[in-house]
Amino acid sequence: MADREPDYKRIIANNISELRKSLGLTQAELAQRLNYSDKAVSKWERGESIPDVVIMKKIADVFGVSIDYLMEAEHKRPVQPRVVTEQTRRNRQIIVGLSCMLVVLIATVLFVVLLPFPQFDRLWLFYVYSVPICAVICLVFNSIWGRKKLNFVIISVLVWSLLASLYLSVGNYNSWQLFIVGVPAQIIIVLWSGIESRRGKTGNPEVPGRKTE
Repeated sequence: MADREPDYKRIIANNISELRKSLGLTQAELAQRLNYSDKAVSKWERGESIPDVVIMKKIADVFGVSIDYLMEAEHKRPVQPRVVTEQTRRNRQIIVGLSCMLVVLIATVLFVVLLPFPQFDRLWLFYVYSVPICAVICLVFNSIWGRKKLNFVIISVLVWSLLASLYLSVGNYNSWQLFIVGVPAQIIIVLWSGIESRRGKTGNPEVPGRKTE
């Protein structure tokens, strides 16, 4: 008699649920980390569907385990999932803040050094340009550590602060047409963010070759 095929839906469901609870996460919090909907996470944990390979890799990365671990009914040794503590989050925020303040410090040094020279009469622009530079820094760090959806807000700040910096640099306050460029750019950002959020709401495709109960 052939061995019965493992019930991978139930195995994966149990593993995701146990790992999530071991981190003290709610389904909504896990969904946020995966950029998916909490309804999709609920379906996975009830064994109604199986995440596709891409999202399985994301789930494994969140918990610091392998994909094989998620598909095993019994584990040879317990795994301690990676926990991002409140202190770690605070340290990351401090790093971002320090990086931005370093930009402001450089702007201040340039302002003070060049202040005695009369030919440099618009030194305040150093501070103006520090805003889009700080936005770039925030974008980089948020892409690594933060919530991906926040990137769209940061990109919007980057676009408009850069346009404002160019507008003030020109010195001709009739050149307001520069801001027209920001309108289609902002529309693109909004549409792009809609595509990303939609992906999380459409649920999750089944693994090819497996039947849906």
